[in-house]
Amino acid sequence: MTKKFWRVFGALTATAAAVTGLVTAPAGAAVEAGGKGAPYLYLGWGNPPSPATVMSATGIKWFTMAFINASGGCNPAWDSNRALTGSADATAISQIKAAGGQVVPSFGGYQGNKLGPNCSSASALAGAYQKVINAYGLKAIDIDIENTDEFESEAVQDRILGALKIVKANNPGIKTIVTFGTSTTGPSWWGTRLVNQAAALGANIDVFTIMPFDFGGGADMYGNTVNAANGLKNALKTAFGWSDATAYAHLGISGMNGLSDQQELTSPAIWTQIRNWANSNHIARLAFWSVNRDRPCAGGGVVSNCSGISQSNWQFTSITAGFTG
Repeated sequence: MTKKFWRVFGALTATAAAVTGLVTAPAGAAVEAGGKGAPYLYLGWGNPPSPATVMSATGIKWFTMAFINASGGCNPAWDSNRALTGSADATAISQIKAAGGQVVPSFGGYQGNKLGPNCSSASALAGAYQKVINAYGLKAIDIDIENTDEFESEAVQDRILGALKIVKANNPGIKTIVTFGTSTTGPSWWGTRLVNQAAALGANIDVFTIMPFDFGGGADMYGNTVNAANGLKNALKTAFGWSDATAYAHLGISGMNGLSDQQELTSPAIWTQIRNWANSNHIARLAFWSVNRDRPCAGGGVVSNCSGISQSNWQFTSITAGFTG
């Protein structure tokens, strides 16, 4: 499967819009450590919304922010070109925190110059991750492992897992997430290898997240998402010897709202079904690609700033805010 339409960094990448507007979190509002419900927000294209406005409208507290990649070897930067400090991304993170929220930076994606292949060792890669952790005082990071340069490379898979093991040792309490594609029945050979290697290397990954879209899933996106998630659950049980409940507690789902670039339809009603299933099985994480697209454009096709379907503004984000794990 590919995420090539939504994960590209070339022609679709535009100058990130300035993000304005602040709200104050309700008194006593808690922020879940690890970002259980954390849709993707991307400042590289798609008319990025003010995250504080979305938070105020929906009650969402966490965002997964994409994508950090390599800028000059093993040095991390947003889309390989926006600095960790002084950028629109840094401004957005400050505003999210001021509104009582938190962020999970996502490294990698389908395309771009990624840190996994560019960093020469697990320790060097861990150092790149650490720069981002230090820049934002993070509670969680997400490694979106895709394509032949990272996902379908044994050496790079192992390097990423080794780096995350170092990160866990050096940052007590931080949550580490790996995100990867899936078939309709669960992880591919490469996904199964990633899970098994995480166990073999003692990488101590907190959440294994599948992306159940662009997998040729056909019309039944709820059924295929559940089947894919249960396939991952079974792979986790096999690799780690976990019970069903423990495996679910280490499992995440990252969907795509509205139309995928394979014309798979996830409607608000279907996403609500998926959210309810996720709650009833107490999984670890629920995300979708992306908040930029969480706006209506019925008949609008597959574009960067709306879902291609009829919906309310931020409807998928509001549904995701009801995820309690």
